[in-house]
Amino acid sequence: MAKPTIKAVFFDFMGTCLDWHSSVVQALPSAIPPPEASNLALEWRRQYFIENSNRVSQRLNVEDIDITLARSLDLVLARLPDVSPHFDDRTKLQAIQAWHKQRAWPEVSKAIQSLQENLGLEVFVHANGTTRLQLDLTRSSGLKFNMMFSSQLLGAYKPSREAYEKGLELVKLRPEEVVLVAAHAYDLRGARDCGLRTVYVHRWTDDVDENMEHVRSEFDEFLEDMGDLAAVIRAL
Repeated sequence: MAKPTIKAVFFDFMGTCLDWHSSVVQALPSAIPPPEASNLALEWRRQYFIENSNRVSQRLNVEDIDITLARSLDLVLARLPDVSPHFDDRTKLQAIQAWHKQRAWPEVSKAIQSLQENLGLEVFVHANGTTRLQLDLTRSSGLKFNMMFSSQLLGAYKPSREAYEKGLELVKLRPEEVVLVAAHAYDLRGARDCGLRTVYVHRWTDDVDENMEHVRSEFDEFLEDMGDLAAVIRAL
């Protein structure tokens, strides 16, 4: 039996396609030394994932990402008494707004263009967050997709099965016809369980608690960046 033809690629957005870390660090108070600012940003991101995971496990409704980010930041600052005095309400809002303006990783634009023009594939954002966030991020990054699916729009967070199934339903494709590209193992595990093909892209900013040696062998492909993404998906 012939292999199913790949027709579309779902992309996770922040971390996978976008360098969120640089934007967030630049928005933090200048009084915080750079190494501490970097660690704060990483811990904020980590706490955000914990908050999302808790909502999934409790089967709570999808929440506006800005609300989740605000709560996550407060939780992190509560553990950092030396840093928290640098944050008032205005500073917190400025930091949250930084998540809405991010640059793409250097190789991503060409990789997406190659998928569209050389392989004739449809490309979609499939990510947790709000539609407003995704609109802002496509503007700041300059990346172009056929459509963007947010957890807000789909009514479910990844890695819930409903999130992938709803995306597939909307594009009218079978799981085996779609590849998910992500820098998050939890996301790819959810997609794999639904029958999608999986490509892991390693980003130093994400999956800080994962064992990369294990992740390397867990999915269809493991990449250090998207430079060879078109060739990898062609082979799939």
